[in-house]
Amino acid sequence: MSDVLYLDGISVSFGGFKALNDLSLVVEQGEMRAIIGPNGAGKTTMMDIITGRTRPDKGIALFQGDIDLTKRDEAEIANLGIGRKFQKPTVFESHSVEDNLQLAQKAPRGPFATLIAKMSGEQRAAIDETLATIALTEDRFRLAGELSHGQKQWLEIGMLLMQQPDLLLVDEPVAGMTDAETDQTADLLRDIAKTRSVVVVEHDMEFVRALGTRVTVLHEGSVLSEGALDVVQNDERVIEVYLGR
Repeated sequence: MSDVLYLDGISVSFGGFKALNDLSLVVEQGEMRAIIGPNGAGKTTMMDIITGRTRPDKGIALFQGDIDLTKRDEAEIANLGIGRKFQKPTVFESHSVEDNLQLAQKAPRGPFATLIAKMSGEQRAAIDETLATIALTEDRFRLAGELSHGQKQWLEIGMLLMQQPDLLLVDEPVAGMTDAETDQTADLLRDIAKTRSVVVVEHDMEFVRALGTRVTVLHEGSVLSEGALDVVQNDERVIEVYLGR
């Protein structure tokens, strides 16, 4: 199985603070990985490096084997097939759910021109499939602003799926969700991970357990522990710096 993401020896400092310190991480094609760790561990900076928001001081960041992410800007990286979902959902609230998905669709035209253009059968099929995946089929004509917090998060994940990414980076997707929404989000991400690689940054341990995936623990900018959740939860170093607090 080939690597979709390969980080090796990544270090970056901001005004003397080492946000990442010799970080190395490999995510395989079709793998889901959960990233946990205390605040300031480097989780967001790692996502920023992968998506071209931040340049590392040193280290290697490769996508799909040989694409050097440190030489690309954010727009190029998004077009290469890396989608990122931030913690706070950003949807077009005054547009319908369906319109939001259409706006997000990979298309050569400008985003709002896509709304005026007639949808092809292929585009419509992609929207139908995504609506089913994110459990919003019955809400397709509702305004995005009327959705619950959890539904907005799913819609934004759906908007990323419309861009057909090979790697999806998801930042704390269940913050502020109800228990039922949290369970549904775990199901959604597991479903998505059947066809693409997914990296989830999360604090909620029950949610991480529900994902049933390999876990990487970051601390002070590097990998502290890695493995199944039960393994890392019983790691003395992890208990000391993160779980024991």
